[in-house]
Amino acid sequence: MCGICGEIDFSNGVQVESIFRMCNVLAHRGPDDEGMVFIKDTHAIEIKKPFEISLGEKGFDVGLGHRRLSIIDLSAAAHQPMCNENGTIWIVFNGEIYNFQILRKELKQKGHSFKSNSDTETILHAYDEWGVECLKALRGMFAFAIWDSTMKRLFLARDRLGKKPLVYFSQNGRFAFASEIKALLQLPNIQREVNDIAIHHYLTYQYVPSPDTIFEGIKKLPPAHYLLYDCDGNLKIERYWNLNFDENLQTHSDTKELEDRIRSKLEESVKLRLISDVPLGAFLSGGMDSSLIVGIMAKFNGKPVKTFSIGFEEKEFDELSYARLVSKHFATEHHEFIVKPNAIEILPKLVWHYNEPFADSSAIPTYYVSKMTKDFVKVVLTGDAGDENFAGYPRYLRSKWLIFFLKMPKSFRRDFLPPLLRAVAQFHWREKTFNRLAAYIESISSNQVRNYGEQVKIFNEGEKESIYSHEFKEVVRGIDSFEYLLCKFEGARIRNLIDQLLYLDINTYLPEDLLVKMDIATMANSLEARVPFLDHQLMEFIAKIPSCLKLKGTSAKYILKKAFSDFLPQVILTRGKMGFGVPVSRWFRKELKDFIYEILLDSRTLNRGYFKREGIEQLLNEHTGLRFDHSAKLWALLFLEMWFRVFIDKGGNSV
Repeated sequence: MCGICGEIDFSNGVQVESIFRMCNVLAHRGPDDEGMVFIKDTHAIEIKKPFEISLGEKGFDVGLGHRRLSIIDLSAAAHQPMCNENGTIWIVFNGEIYNFQILRKELKQKGHSFKSNSDTETILHAYDEWGVECLKALRGMFAFAIWDSTMKRLFLARDRLGKKPLVYFSQNGRFAFASEIKALLQLPNIQREVNDIAIHHYLTYQYVPSPDTIFEGIKKLPPAHYLLYDCDGNLKIERYWNLNFDENLQTHSDTKELEDRIRSKLEESVKLRLISDVPLGAFLSGGMDSSLIVGIMAKFNGKPVKTFSIGFEEKEFDELSYARLVSKHFATEHHEFIVKPNAIEILPKLVWHYNEPFADSSAIPTYYVSKMTKDFVKVVLTGDAGDENFAGYPRYLRSKWLIFFLKMPKSFRRDFLPPLLRAVAQFHWREKTFNRLAAYIESISSNQVRNYGEQVKIFNEGEKESIYSHEFKEVVRGIDSFEYLLCKFEGARIRNLIDQLLYLDINTYLPEDLLVKMDIATMANSLEARVPFLDHQLMEFIAKIPSCLKLKGTSAKYILKKAFSDFLPQVILTRGKMGFGVPVSRWFRKELKDFIYEILLDSRTLNRGYFKREGIEQLLNEHTGLRFDHSAKLWALLFLEMWFRVFIDKGGNSV
């Protein structure tokens, strides 16, 4: 796990200071080592410290920078940037390749010689042997850049599921890339023009969808894509992998063989991710997925697994009792941390680390559990992506039942049910639930993607209209944020609805939200996170399992639960889906009420020209007055304003 960066400029040359500044702002991603290389034609100058060369020196065509978090091969031989035998190919790499030992053996048989025991060098020789086709051989999480001096070409690539980030900038013969946006902002003469359309989409999804970013001109390389950039300024982006749901396995009433294969493949995935030259642990939420990972680790570990959990004083959000149960069951060395409302104090730091507006409030506890964990281990395994693989979210069941609901007469659905629900809401203690259900029914259409979008959105188009200023309405007029989902959905070419929605989440919510949250929170604390459920070979197998075995009737993760029915405590297998929620709704009504009013109604916030005071004030009053739960909307607006204050008002160079 590391931070990478680089720049190419054949016209004006690359400045040493630029690469140094980019590396410096990525120090949290790699505190163990630093390196840079500067290349002109086939000549390279490698430096480990900036004083080894004049910072103002120019004349290089290419500069590559690296900050290292040492996990595999802790020796100096694994230092980056790293070159091949004859110095014509250079690499900077962020991630882990779990099958590197197998590839290393194969490449040695083909005549390649190795100077280290690192997985980085394996990628280097794999590229030397197979070119861009080397991506097919890599099993792991990665974002890397390879400069090929012979071809005068840069090769960027990102892993299949998007676990490791990569952003880039290309303009007028100048190209730059980095692990984080803030590193690109260190370059001279780079514009910081805010992408207004990105704000419009952010308020729908709580993240800025790829390939766009919050800044005009800066792009994200999407998961499962590679990029080629040559000395003539030609840029090519290609997708190299996609998850196929079409070839379903034939199953019978007895699913024992299938259960055994699921168990075997998940165990293999976990075992691969235990390869490390530094101590490992695991995040343990008390949910089924993280509990499975911890249990499998305990099976293969020679000593107790170190586990780490986060909790809240508010009992309805606290899962620590379940985490303790699992810890006792597998005899782990357990550690806990309680998040309190004063956790909001880290918001400016979170904003700086996340680089863009990012409104998943569970970033707070994820940051804190990472901060606690780094004092004990350097690598953690997580249970992320179990829901996306095995249909664990309640929204999949809602979408399934929606098929039958849409068969009802439209007049009954649209004209009778919503008024009835709102009438009931006036006399029922679950008023908010009935009002929310009525609003959802009114939004239902025959388009299942739009219906799904209504389930995952923060603001819908009508709600955004109610808070937008007149000027901002004109900027985004006619731009439909759900087109992003529609485009991804059409690319699926899958007939079964549940498989379509799984594909959609795997290509949107998972890489854009969950994996961003985990990568930033862990790397902000110099901690590596590994995700066994995101092994691409495991996912290719799971995608072939019929969806009726993932969501059977109303039972989510049916086949996964059967496969491990004798492995976990029964209460973990049967408990409902809780999610990683944060009690911001209560915080905004109590401890943080004055804070949220002060920030969102501040003249500095409103003078940015995006929102009108009366719309924001109505949201605040309805929330604090217990009429509606607008906590997700208010958090999105709060994070956006704090982003402006950190990155626009202060320049983003520090918190």
